[in-house]
Amino acid sequence: MSSNSNSQWGGRYAGGPSAVMQAINASIGFDREMWRQDIRGSLAHAAMLAHVGIISPEDETSIRDGLEAIAGEIERGEFPFSEALEDIHMNVEARLTERIGEAGKRLHTARSRNDQVALDVRLWTRDAIDGLDAQIADTMRALVERASEHAATVMPGFTHLQPAQPTTLGHHLLAYVEMLSRDRSRLADCRARMNESPLGAAALCGTGFPIDRHMTAAALGFDGPTRNSLDSVASRDYALEFLSACAICAVHLSRLAEEFVIWTNPYFGFVRLTDAYTTGSSIMPQKRNPDAAELVRAKPGRITGALVGLLTVMKGLPLTYGKDMQEDKEGIFDAAASLSLSLAATAGMVRDMRPDMARLKAAAGAGFSTATDLADWLVRELKLPFRDAHHVTGRLVALAEQKDVDLAGLSLEDLRSAEPRIHQGVYDVLSVEASVNSRTSYGGTAPANVAAMAAEWKARLA
Repeated sequence: MSSNSNSQWGGRYAGGPSAVMQAINASIGFDREMWRQDIRGSLAHAAMLAHVGIISPEDETSIRDGLEAIAGEIERGEFPFSEALEDIHMNVEARLTERIGEAGKRLHTARSRNDQVALDVRLWTRDAIDGLDAQIADTMRALVERASEHAATVMPGFTHLQPAQPTTLGHHLLAYVEMLSRDRSRLADCRARMNESPLGAAALCGTGFPIDRHMTAAALGFDGPTRNSLDSVASRDYALEFLSACAICAVHLSRLAEEFVIWTNPYFGFVRLTDAYTTGSSIMPQKRNPDAAELVRAKPGRITGALVGLLTVMKGLPLTYGKDMQEDKEGIFDAAASLSLSLAATAGMVRDMRPDMARLKAAAGAGFSTATDLADWLVRELKLPFRDAHHVTGRLVALAEQKDVDLAGLSLEDLRSAEPRIHQGVYDVLSVEASVNSRTSYGGTAPANVAAMAAEWKARLA
């Protein structure tokens, strides 16, 4: 390797082992993200220490005032973050002592950075869940509004990305509402399971000070304290569960994003997105690229990567805390930010899209999409066994292909060539409108079903 290359990539560590150790050990570059949670935890801890008599009321007041002042400094961008102090916890504590003196040094009584960081990550993840839940609900509302609007707008339903049966755009959009509702449920389950406070577990074995862990848990909105001090500082399964729920949600969004990519292609032309969610080409003036959809489609790569990364970090770690666990935060932060952006973009595209209803209707009838309706009619009206009806329908599809017409374009004589008992009533099921209107089973694609389900979701999301 050339000296120039070494200077570019390794120059920061030219100071030797101390420079390397500081760089690899410090987390302030990313864990400053948790400053709000760190200060909230410290305020609750200080109030508890004063309540049980470990520190004086005067010290608690000084600590509270100092922490609130530090919060203001950070919000204004005036806080002097230092890599030499390693992390957000030491940065805040050092600044507190600088501001209020001896009282600041008493704040860390009866706790460790191990339970402090475990608390901060739980608080941050819980806050992230609350924010993402609100965004998922908003995305669901966007989908429901458009589904209600297009409850009777026929479009092709696909299997294997081949035309299968006619459906409606409203029914299609409501499928994503169902997926997102389960994503909300997974995040809610994760929040409920993780809602225990590790504060007071100290380094790993608890503390001999007469602390009140139930008090701090209640002050921070937890259901109660964790029950095992070793587990409290050693576990990140709540973070794994959070990442898993985020990854699944991102995959759902990615599937819809892929459909936007397909639908906006001129060869399909099902929907149009405005300039708000598309970009042009640097050399091809006719292009309208669905970049927002493509980026939503890509985000599961980052989020799934964060999940696999943390699973790999935690694999084989002996109890309790190891510095390896410092690697939990960047993936969690990035996954939450990526999912948040994906949800905002998806809700925006759903509200922005302009369906071409004529194009959708024409496509809904392509590929002999009412063939199943014909087979069902043969079973229902002529009492043919389904396998025989399937065979008759297959022969008629072949005949329609030969004549270059759709099934509704076959004459009664053509139809009777495959089954002599077919009568004029068969034409009632061969249009795409008749097809979708007939699918009245619960959860089916009939427009009346879709309108009712959209109304039910509107009420649930209100």
